[in-house]
Amino acid sequence: MSLINITKNFDSGNIEVIAADDPQNIQLNIEKDTKAEFFQWFYFRMQEVQWLDLKINILNASEASYPEGWEDYQAVVSYDRVTWFRVPTSYDGKKLTIEFTPEFNSVFVAYFAPYTYDQHLNLISSVQMMPHAFVESIGKTVEGRDIDMVVIGDDTDESKKKVWMVSRQHPGESMAEWFVEGFLQRMADSSDALVRSLLEQATFYIIPNVNPDGAIAGNLIANAAGENLNRAWANPNQETQAEVYHILQNMEWTGVDLLLDIHGDEGLAYNFISSIEGIPSYNEYLKDLLTTFKDSWLQTNPDFQDTHTYPINKPGEANLSVGSKAIGEKYKCLSLTLEMPFKDNLDLPDEVFGWSPERSKNMGASIMHPIAAVLPKIKKEKDV
Repeated sequence: MSLINITKNFDSGNIEVIAADDPQNIQLNIEKDTKAEFFQWFYFRMQEVQWLDLKINILNASEASYPEGWEDYQAVVSYDRVTWFRVPTSYDGKKLTIEFTPEFNSVFVAYFAPYTYDQHLNLISSVQMMPHAFVESIGKTVEGRDIDMVVIGDDTDESKKKVWMVSRQHPGESMAEWFVEGFLQRMADSSDALVRSLLEQATFYIIPNVNPDGAIAGNLIANAAGENLNRAWANPNQETQAEVYHILQNMEWTGVDLLLDIHGDEGLAYNFISSIEGIPSYNEYLKDLLTTFKDSWLQTNPDFQDTHTYPINKPGEANLSVGSKAIGEKYKCLSLTLEMPFKDNLDLPDEVFGWSPERSKNMGASIMHPIAAVLPKIKKEKDV
């Protein structure tokens, strides 16, 4: 029997091999993020494994950033890196154990279906050919990669409301870019009446991947300087938090009337919103916008719910270094963090795929309904 080969040497790969000579006791560790202590994302390839009964033990699972994320979690595997399905996974409080029998000799194992940098470039390249869109680089990351922004609609019309969407501040939350892909694919359909209605009212500024450096490195949270970008919005360092710095510069030029910050949550197996109730400027106007947004999504997409969420910040206690809180306060606008699960949506579970790229894309397409519901109620920043 050939020796099992395990590698992480590709875009978004992350794993450390401790022992791989026994198929029933493969021992691995997840590597820490670049220059940081965060870790949870894993993605690796296994070869010479066809029809072997594999038992893969991730030994340092209990030390991960969110160990509650392992409860009732199932890893995803793929033979073709297109279809990702769930396999039996257990957590004993110390190690995470993944068990399955591959049908083919080469298989990929991941925390969630990856969205690679190559996929990102394909997305950006295709979107620029939409009739009402263009793509630009708004700055460079810590490692010098482009921060790509998609602009949809008339950027010269100051009467249009300015809707911003940012994704993958945390690179391991790959479902966020799947979400954006679904949103962009629907926005590309000029025969869709809802799309046409939205573009009559608003211009959209979309950052599909805020943190490409971290994504390529196989990080969960950090950028290439070891920074958690979603804690950098109060006063970002131009050198180590360049990604947020450049986004804020562009927001200064455009203004912001609605912000949607797309994320994934390791622990909660639901889709939900974390909002701005705790910012100093929260008032009845913003409360009405938030209620309208949530009510519309509850009515139009059963994958969204508002029961299982983060605790709501008390008045004045929001962390204003967090993206959605900082922007909500600065621009006195509705500013939302959307969280999707790494596991499944327990309201509508899928035993084979769990929460998946396809469901993330559908979620992205569906957010047009609450945007459409709330846009007529939004006052331009100068009128608030």
